[in-house]
Amino acid sequence: MLKNKLVVLGVTGGIAAYKAADIASRLKKIDINVKVIMTKHSKEFISPLTMQSISQNHVSSDMFEEPKSFDVEHIALAKAADLFLIAPATANFIGKLSSGIADDMLTTTVMATKAPVLIAPAMNTNMYLNPITQENIERLMKLKYKFIKPDSGRLACGDLGIGKLAPTEDIVEEVINLLSMNTLYKDKNVLVTAGPTIEDIDPFRYITNNSSGKMGYSIARRAYQFGANVTLISGETNLKIPQGVNFIKVRSSKEMLDEVIKYKDSDYVFMAAAVSDYTPENFSDIKVKKQDSNLNIALKRTTDILKTLGADKKDTILVGFAAETNNIKEYAKNKIKSKNLDYIIANDISQPNSGFKSDNNTVLIIDKFGIEKSYENMPKNDLAYEILEYIGRN
Repeated sequence: MLKNKLVVLGVTGGIAAYKAADIASRLKKIDINVKVIMTKHSKEFISPLTMQSISQNHVSSDMFEEPKSFDVEHIALAKAADLFLIAPATANFIGKLSSGIADDMLTTTVMATKAPVLIAPAMNTNMYLNPITQENIERLMKLKYKFIKPDSGRLACGDLGIGKLAPTEDIVEEVINLLSMNTLYKDKNVLVTAGPTIEDIDPFRYITNNSSGKMGYSIARRAYQFGANVTLISGETNLKIPQGVNFIKVRSSKEMLDEVIKYKDSDYVFMAAAVSDYTPENFSDIKVKKQDSNLNIALKRTTDILKTLGADKKDTILVGFAAETNNIKEYAKNKIKSKNLDYIIANDISQPNSGFKSDNNTVLIIDKFGIEKSYENMPKNDLAYEILEYIGRN
């Protein structure tokens, strides 16, 4: 999908310019072709030879250098690019682009391209928060230029605050998202739930399950790549939040229910979370002390979130998930009817290298008409793509 895609990486004159080498290296490792344009000032921080060695392509900088081919170089790059990435982007570059100034190789090429442009600002906190800079960013965003927000922390100048270049892995993830974009779910509102819920017994103990959240996070990531407006409601996980999603963290089944209800009228709802079926009848404010005798904890049913959504469903495409250890198909079909689902995605969590905590999954999709589609064991990120394709086109 990404092989042979061309990213033109623009490097401007900020201290974070050295991180452009890491970005180029990460992109090359996933078979993306990288061509680099460096501003005059960026070469004070990192050498063109470094970027040339990593990108394995000639580095452009001077508008008036002897051309390497017959093509006018800035026009040729502008036409060939699948994506422009400016990292780091200084306040100076952002200001020039916002004003339509094209006075060097980078600004001229960006002005000439029709490819998506992703800008990763990096500068002093006061420069970033300056109303002029913010106005320039807002203007460019209205013109469909995309930004990845800078990080906060200690800056090179010693100040603390926002302005650090976003983590290189986040920048690369957003590049992948933009290169993978299609329009199947364009402007659709997609809600995804993921991960386990936690039901507290006391301040020290709780009931939960083995869900890692990987399937739900993969669906959220892919849905964003498919052009959707994605909300991801997640229980406790160790996973990185996908770029571009509206992320809401919850703990208990009650918290998940409260948040899900707010988005119940989304165009698509993928209920991939493993919501606890039971919760302690009584929560102890203090730690329950160990005793010599057995301890009995009374449990009560939690609200069935999926059934609640199905009972009040209008035009939403409601997709449930069924993690089972036996009678997979039978239980899945019963859930479609009892919970008024459009689709159910069932998997056998007893299988090795599949289901909970695994990076892979094997699933059976059944729709409300009884039509079945199975997917053999594959990485969850790839499976999420297949699931969204299948449901989005049916």
